Formats: sequence, structure tokens, C-alpha cells
Amino acid sequence: MANSHRGLYRVKVMRMVLILVGLFFIYYVERNAHKYSIATATSSCPSRSRDCVLEPTISLPQEVINSSLGDCGKDDPETNNEMKKDISLQRTKALIMGAERTSSHYQKEAEKCNARMETYEEARERAEVALIEEQKLTTLWMSGAREYGWKDNTSDYQ
Repeated sequence: MANSHRGLYRVKVMRMVLILVGLFFIYYVERNAHKYSIATATSSCPSRSRDCVLEPTISLPQEVINSSLGDCGKDDPETNNEMKKDISLQRTKALIMGAERTSSHYQKEAEKCNARMETYEEARERAEVALIEEQKLTTLWMSGAREYGWKDNTSDYQ
């Protein structure tokens, strides 16, 4: 019974610690964002899009940044065109990387296939040599058998 109370107490303590850490993190991010917005009051972004942050304090994945800053520069045609070019360039780079990976994969598969074909060709050549040797041996045995009076009736079956 004492162990269950101790476990329940630990869970409550962990919840409180997590809540405090979360609140501290929110306070820290908001405070830095507020300081940053005050420091960049004379930034190059137009006043109507003041939420355009040029250098984020937290590094986020590119997909998150693209989706969160989608409206930045939307009203400015030059900025909008530059953003479209950047997005197009990123997509092109991603497509090129994918094509390179695919090409590399197919090249490796082709090399494996060529190695197997060489192995099969070598085996076929060895089998062909063995067949010729077997035919020579068969001819030798048949000629010896004919000398001892064996009659060849294989022409009836061919």
C-alpha cells in the first residue's frame, strides 16, 4: 500500500516538473521573441508584415518554416517572386537528389546483374566444354563397342 502511494506521489511530482519546464520554455521563447522584435523595429520588412522574422531564434525544419512564413512578403511582388524562385529551386534540388539516389540504385543493380551474367556465361562455357568432352568420350566408347560387334539401333529412335 505504501508503494502505491509513493508511485502516485512520483507521478504527481513528475507532472508538476513537466508543467513548470513547459511554462518556463514558453516564457523564455516569448521573452526572446519580444526582445528580438524590439531590436529589429527598423528591419527591412514592411510595416504591414511585421511578423516576418528574418533569422529565427529556434532552428526549425524547412517545411515548418515554409508553412509558417507563407504570408511574409505576399503583398510585395518582388519578394513574392523571389520566394517562388527559392521554393522552385528547393524542389528542383530535392528532385535532383532523388534522381541521383535512384540512378545510383539502378547502377548498383545493373552492376550486380552484369556480374551475374558474367558468372552465367562462364558456367555456360564450362558446360559447353564438358559437353564436347562427353561427346568425344561417347564417340570413343561407341567405336569400341562397334569393334566388338555392337549394332547401333539409335537411328530407330531418332
